[in-house]
Amino acid sequence: MPDAPARGAERPSALWAPWAWLPSGWRAEVLLTIDGDGCWDDVRTGVRRPPAGTTVLAAPLLPGMVNAHSHAFQRAFAGMAERRESGADDFWSWRDRMYSVALRITPAQLSAVAAQLYLELLRGGYTQVCEFHYLQRDPEGQPYPDALEMAWSLAEAADTVGIGLTLMPALYERAGFAEQSLRPDQRRFSASALDVWNSAQRIASSRRDLVNAGLVIHSLRAASPESIHALAAQARDFDGPIHIHVAEQIAEVDDCVAATGSRPIAWLASARVLDRRWQLVHATHATPTEIDAVAASGAGIVLCPTTEANLGDGFANLPAWLAAGVPMSIGSDSHVTRDWREELRWLEYGQRLVLWRRNVSAAPEAGVSSTAERLVGHVLRSSARPAGATVWGFVPGARADVLVAEVDGGTALGLPLERRMDALVFSSPAGRWRDVMVAGRWTLRHDAHRNDSAIRERFVRAMEDIWSDTRES
Repeated sequence: MPDAPARGAERPSALWAPWAWLPSGWRAEVLLTIDGDGCWDDVRTGVRRPPAGTTVLAAPLLPGMVNAHSHAFQRAFAGMAERRESGADDFWSWRDRMYSVALRITPAQLSAVAAQLYLELLRGGYTQVCEFHYLQRDPEGQPYPDALEMAWSLAEAADTVGIGLTLMPALYERAGFAEQSLRPDQRRFSASALDVWNSAQRIASSRRDLVNAGLVIHSLRAASPESIHALAAQARDFDGPIHIHVAEQIAEVDDCVAATGSRPIAWLASARVLDRRWQLVHATHATPTEIDAVAASGAGIVLCPTTEANLGDGFANLPAWLAAGVPMSIGSDSHVTRDWREELRWLEYGQRLVLWRRNVSAAPEAGVSSTAERLVGHVLRSSARPAGATVWGFVPGARADVLVAEVDGGTALGLPLERRMDALVFSSPAGRWRDVMVAGRWTLRHDAHRNDSAIRERFVRAMEDIWSDTRES
């Protein structure tokens, strides 16, 4: 029997909290009312006495966070590539080993792995996940009878958990800049610009609860210029997000220069396709000129610090991206960790190690002395676009997503409120959120989820099947 959808959870009409994180920072005595569509109808501060029927919470509230970059199937590979038996190991050798999972996972196994992942992400403070979906064909490289079978497995997993899902099929047609087709071990990824456009239209028209559609170009090395322009032309009136891996690895940058004469981000800027819908995932190796070009286009970036560290990608120029005002969101990508606080911690700590400075992201000259508050505020302000939403956070019209912080334990115990965000991000280990709401419904209450046991059991069975006859070196 399938898991019960999480959308049947308790749905209050209004919340009141002594403190909540609004776009302007911490505010006291906050009343948030919820409309019939699960969005914020009104957000008011200084409300000393909550109206009758309001759910009163004794803890500070934060908006849910968007996980702007996910490959759900890679959760089955997390922890399985931390050995080296040969002279060198890098992103490309990791990728080849990761394909062993991509070639064998079934739709049912994907659903089980994704459900476990999405529940972990929910517990890590994410209420929306953007699925960069390129595992689309069957193990022989043929389309399923329903070309979206793998995509629907992800949607079913999100429904079981009660998390929002931006489902984005990927254009993927070649193995590299100098190649005309995919490698045999990439056969499950094949999708043309027309395939991607049609898939996104079907996802959008399915009108599944908490699911919306976006578009993906896997990377410049995996898609020809002609196909990129073809997809951009089809999407001329599309108002959803468009994501692309770009400039993650130095070798990718060098290959792009050799093939096109331009660096990857410079090529995108010169192609005149970038606009506010576009999200450049990783953007690790960017020049000041490229950063300025992205800022002028209105596009955003998606940083995945724990995956970028795990894979040895390098460090993005965070101070330059922040100074340019480029929208910046975060993702957990390969899911070696699954908590946004750890992503932000790694993001800042990496900069400290490179620059030999502390509190690199703080901006006292702009009135934001707290590193955590600047990063959290910037990411939340940037979260709507990668998820295909209009607004995000505790503002009228945004989806009613809430994280309820612990008050009687955890890293912020005993600290004054004005230092609580600092402790939430930089004092570890980060505790779980006590309660989590998505679209006006409680999906976690006192850290309990209605499908927890069933999700865990299915995940364990799937992992046993996936790895039963595979020995990963």
